[in-house]
Amino acid sequence: MAEGRADPLRGLLTVVLGLALVALIGLFLVIGKALLLPIVVAVISVYVLIAASDAVGRLPGCRRLPEWLRRALVLAAFLLAVMWLGGVMVATAEQIRPRLPDYQKNVSGLVAQLTALAGIKGDPDWHRLWSDTFGTLRVQQVAGMLLGSISAAAGLIFMVVVYAVFLMGERNGFAHKVAVALPGESGIRASRIIMQTNRAISDYLAVKTLINAILGLLSYAVLWAFGVDFALFWAILIALLNYIPYVGSILGVMFPVVLSMAQFGSVERTLALAGLLALTQIWVGNALEPRMVGRKVNMSPFVVLVALALWSSIWGVSGAILAIPLTSIIAIVMGSFASTRPFAVLLAENVSVYEEDDARIY
Repeated sequence: MAEGRADPLRGLLTVVLGLALVALIGLFLVIGKALLLPIVVAVISVYVLIAASDAVGRLPGCRRLPEWLRRALVLAAFLLAVMWLGGVMVATAEQIRPRLPDYQKNVSGLVAQLTALAGIKGDPDWHRLWSDTFGTLRVQQVAGMLLGSISAAAGLIFMVVVYAVFLMGERNGFAHKVAVALPGESGIRASRIIMQTNRAISDYLAVKTLINAILGLLSYAVLWAFGVDFALFWAILIALLNYIPYVGSILGVMFPVVLSMAQFGSVERTLALAGLLALTQIWVGNALEPRMVGRKVNMSPFVVLVALALWSSIWGVSGAILAIPLTSIIAIVMGSFASTRPFAVLLAENVSVYEEDDARIY
């Protein structure tokens, strides 16, 4: 009887300790954001770089290239892309400040047109209304905040590049370190988890990156055709935000559309631009992406939304971009242990994989 009563207490103690561990990990993620975020982004970047290196090795003229040379070429291309991206951000920040007065004038004229169409009589003083509403917001302060954000992003990118270079160099010896640190069955299980994680995350990120690059090119063509200011910057932003499920595509369209309204002061032109950008997003999201990505990541839509809310609350926009890869890694690790396997099943959309594993076991 005493042993029967102890079992529920032991189960309750396990649950309490598990919840406490989760709370401590969450607190550590929030407090250690400055340290952890560059490392996590670097690890995710290495997944993409390794997948790109393998793709280069499958090309007809590159199959005989040694692995170290392929990785060096991919890493060099990554560094050039990062430097180019930083240059675009800095150039955009420098060019947007002198154009703010023109945007303010166009917005005032657009509001006057909309008021006339709505049948509102009178000629309100929009300059005074703008001054009363936004008079305390100085252009210098806005520019300073923007430059500060770009400086912080540049620092993050620099640390990511440094970590990624060293991770790429030490990747080959990692499997041997695991075998030495965890001999026997533990090492075999750890190697299996690492291989499964690498395969799932690399495939998803590589294909998702290619899709986002295609989306960015199409969006740039649309923005350039309409003559939108900073078209290259907005196309890059659209491509990056498309990593965020559901919400990212909406935000990606919203930012350049709002700018076009301030730039052109024309409702018709803004609506046409919004329609073409939306059609591009719909084609990529409903036709191209399902065909290329498929079911690389086995998570239900509800879990995707919860993961998006959770990681964005911890790490902001960076957490929203990393939500799917990080949650997938957690699901793969939990699915490899009997005690946490039920949670992995609850996170999955297609549980047939776990049913097949159970059939092989029994």
